[in-house]
Parts: sequence; C-alpha cells; structure tokens
Amino acid sequence: MNRSKKLKVAILGSGNIGTDLLVKIMRSDYLECTYFVGRNEESHGIQRAKNLGVRTSTNSIDTLIEHADSYDLVFDATSATGHIIHAPILKALGKMVIDLTPSNIGEMCIPAVNIDSCIHLDNINLVTCGGQASIPLVYAIAQTQKDIQYIEVISSISSKSAGPATRHNLDEYIETTENAIRKFSGCDEVKTIINLNPAEPCIDMQTTIMAIVANPDIVKLQQFLDHTVAYIQKYVPGYQLIMTPTVENGRLIIMVKVKGRGDYLPQYAGNLDIINCAAIAIAEEYAQKKVERGAFI
Repeated sequence: MNRSKKLKVAILGSGNIGTDLLVKIMRSDYLECTYFVGRNEESHGIQRAKNLGVRTSTNSIDTLIEHADSYDLVFDATSATGHIIHAPILKALGKMVIDLTPSNIGEMCIPAVNIDSCIHLDNINLVTCGGQASIPLVYAIAQTQKDIQYIEVISSISSKSAGPATRHNLDEYIETTENAIRKFSGCDEVKTIINLNPAEPCIDMQTTIMAIVANPDIVKLQQFLDHTVAYIQKYVPGYQLIMTPTVENGRLIIMVKVKGRGDYLPQYAGNLDIINCAAIAIAEEYAQKKVERGAFI
C-alpha cells in the first residue's frame, strides 16, 4: 500500500508489548507508526523506536493531546489503571483506541469471534492474553453445545513473560477474563486461573478449557473448532490445538498452545504475542475498511 494510504497509529506504552507492536507495525502494509510514546527515555522500547526512525516522546498521554493531528488510532499498551485515565481523553480527541490492558472498558473483541461488530467502535478492548487464547474455544462450545453448566479456563505462561504491568494487573486479568467468558458463552458459572511457571527452559503459553456440558456433541464441536483455529492461525501463526475436544471424568476438555512469532519478544512469550497479533489484525481491518470507503486523504 502507498505510504500516504496507510493508517497513522500511535503506541502508548514503551514496554515489551508496545515495542513488539512497533516491530509488527513496521512490516504492515496498512499501518504506519507516527508516534511511539512512553515515560522513560532510557527504555529499550524508546531506543528501539529511535533506531527504526520512529518519532518518540516520554511525555506519555500529554504528547498525544498536543499532537492529535499526527495519528488516527492509538494502541494503549500501558496498564488497566492507565487506560481508565487515557480512555476519556482519547475519546474527546475523536480517536479510535485499541486497548491491550484488562481495563474492562470498551467493547470486548476477539477477532475470530466478533471483529465485524466491533470495527466501527471507538474503544475496543482485547480482554487479556488468556481471553484471546480461550474465548474462541469457549465461543465454539457455546455455539455447538446445549446446557453448559460450568466453564474453567487455566492459562500457564512463563514467569519471564509476565512483566511488571502483568503482575500488577492480575486481579483485573481474572475479572476481565471471567466477564468475557460469561459474555461469549452465556454461562454464569465460570472460573479463570493463571499460572506463572518459573521453569527453565521457558515454557510456551498453554491454555486449557474445561466445561461441564450435559450431553457433549464432540463431532459438531470439532467441526466448528477446525474453522475457528484455521481463522486464528491467519493472524496468530503459532496458535495450535494440542488436545482436541475430549470428555474425561464428566468434563469436556480442550487445550491450546501459543508460540510467539519472535518479532521482538522471545517465542515462548506467546501470551504477549497473541494479544499483539489480535491488535494488529483489528487495526489492519479498520485500515482496509477506510480504504474501501475512500476515507484516506
């Protein structure tokens, strides 16, 4: 795509997630990062952005207020508490926001499930990394099974892939993921668990979904999953079903593993990669819609 037709985006947050987003954007045919904003001039993210020739600032949200004409969309890769502050400011500026924090603000979006109904909204929430991994499977269960009594989602990630923001937002992670499970399954009785595994070598992200269903229809569920997993792999190549639907001790069990692309983060950090891949998929879809409407100048 011609550079003048690319969607201008800003990244708010210069940590690992924001930096990995930047690297992904650099190879996008539809997106151009016009501002990379953080707080620490010495952070690896700010230095990486400078090396890539991207304009940077350490004045956080104040920069985006002052230079509102330089971008159309913001990726908020800060924290849940940070986004609570940022959301009304960016809304007043008329900017679309893709929220990578478990703030529980905005419409929850899982690209494989409901991207079409979210793409026109001004604040899209990506739930959590565990939500991005599990909700497509939860949704598949909801679409193919009757009388779902209980759903439990357990995500295990390498402790090295859980940075300060992740650890600080663990309560928000649990609450937001459980809200998303209820929303996309219609089941009220849900539980979310996250395990930080210190093992060396580092483990890949693995998520297990367990459900209590009256009369599981495995064939129908597997057919739905085949389509869903193939769709997810278009934007998250490392997404792999490692246990097909199985009934064990009265529980329906599905397991997935997510290996990252290794753009900036190590491949074992699939938990961070999946939410970034989802963010890019949504932004690129939004950019393509703008092209189709002739909205670019």
